[in-house]
Amino acid sequence: QVQLEESGGGTVQAGDSLRLSCAASGRTFSSYVAGWFRQAPGKEREFVAAISWSGLSIYYADSVKGRFTISRDNAKNTVYLQMNSLKPEDTAVYYCAADVAPRLIVRTAIYEYDYWGQGTQVTVSS
Repeated sequence: QVQLEESGGGTVQAGDSLRLSCAASGRTFSSYVAGWFRQAPGKEREFVAAISWSGLSIYYADSVKGRFTISRDNAKNTVYLQMNSLKPEDTAVYYCAADVAPRLIVRTAIYEYDYWGQGTQVTVSS
């Protein structure tokens, strides 16, 4: 079992950048696919980005493509989400998720992930 803890959230203005981190503990993280999801007030949780455990496969939601970058450092058991050109509609609680998967597999559905962090709030003001 793996435990996940997000950090790096905060309040920024539109156009600013933030980098979220997701630190994993408990087991070797290198065999886990990792994803970022977000949930805005009154809305369902939605997929943002995912990265295979090898780092070779990456997938983004259309809404963040070109602005957000997911990456990972398996030596540090950490996954990152670099968020640039933030918009007010990016305001949400951001969750890190992980699950065991083959080296090239990415997953985009909530039900495909067994392990979740507690979330970190990102607020973007206009």
